[in-house]
Amino acid sequence: MGKALIIGCGGVAQVAIHKCVQNSEVFEEICIASRTKSKCDDLKAKLDGGKTKITTAQVDANNVDELIALIEEVKPDIVMNLALPYQDLTIMDACLATKTHYMDTANYEPEDTAKFEYKWQWDYKERFEEAGITALLGSGFDPGVTGVFTAHALKHHFDVIEYIDILDCNGGDHGYPFATNFNPEINIREVSANGRYWENGEWIETKPMEIKRVYDFAEVGEKDMYLLYHEELESLAKNVPGLKRIRFFMTFGQSYLMHLNALENVGMTSIEPIEFEGQQIIPLQFLKAVLPDPATLGPRTKGKTNIGCIFRGKKDGKEKTYYVYNICDHEACFTEVGSQAVSYTTGVPAMIGAMMVMTGKWNKPGVFNIEEFDPDPFMEALNKWGLPWQEDFNPTLVDADEVKEAELVR
Repeated sequence: MGKALIIGCGGVAQVAIHKCVQNSEVFEEICIASRTKSKCDDLKAKLDGGKTKITTAQVDANNVDELIALIEEVKPDIVMNLALPYQDLTIMDACLATKTHYMDTANYEPEDTAKFEYKWQWDYKERFEEAGITALLGSGFDPGVTGVFTAHALKHHFDVIEYIDILDCNGGDHGYPFATNFNPEINIREVSANGRYWENGEWIETKPMEIKRVYDFAEVGEKDMYLLYHEELESLAKNVPGLKRIRFFMTFGQSYLMHLNALENVGMTSIEPIEFEGQQIIPLQFLKAVLPDPATLGPRTKGKTNIGCIFRGKKDGKEKTYYVYNICDHEACFTEVGSQAVSYTTGVPAMIGAMMVMTGKWNKPGVFNIEEFDPDPFMEALNKWGLPWQEDFNPTLVDADEVKEAELVR
């Protein structure tokens, strides 16, 4: 069928690459490129011998000229950006220059500012249309599958969706007092930022971890979860007509929160450069260097993840609720691809999104969020490639119990 250039070789990229190799009918050839070529070579050595031809390359994803040269050499059908969110725009620029399809799993954020939004990437829409190429944004799990779940719910279960709660539960235990399940720098920036949710046409901001709920997750049990701002809220608030409120909750254990609080208090989560022994360092990047690499957590992690969306709205004039979710087992993921479930749940949809574009099922010029495409082929592929989904037509709602008065003030 075709060829993909995969930029990045971290935990998520390694899962996506495993799945591309499993799907050799579509991915006849892949080139794995990263700043550290030896990581790509090590993965190639593990995966060589199948039907997919694998090559490797060294590239600095911050350098547009290097990226253009690599794309022109490899001539891929699509560039799968599984590098850092800071590098989205340089990779999009290189795809524009070479007229190559693009996909990623996370929206752009500047390295020197703890802020992310889609505006920077949405601004490329006309240029991608003129070039006749597709940019698929946010093809991980959240964002990604959560957007597909929303499009599926709207297509098959609702005339109008009024309320969406996205719930991300990781019931896994890696045995460390403190570690992050994906890139520590991105993870800590995300959870230490103010929370936000969208209600009645406006954004409401909260303090970090200010709003807490307890929810009983299937196959995981009761967990504390906290309202965060997550990037798919921005696109879904724009793309779901009639929406009244959308929120995102993620579970955290007390040990994680206690350590994060201590690190914040001593300045270790700062992204402001400081002088140390004659050189400039960024505390958060130093912290990332001393924390366990998420790619090494696979063999240690036990338990399950449960990620999904609870929808409330109307069908044929009647009130309706619907919950669609995936449960993923950390140990089963490690057995299959040598990864924990957090990387697995992002890497599998990355492969599926690239497949949708390469096979022409999701191929139209411009820049699109995942919920703007037909969800049916993606939903079918989730079941086939390792992320089967489950449905509940009478779910427990997040706010089934009365909300505390203090929170109603917001």
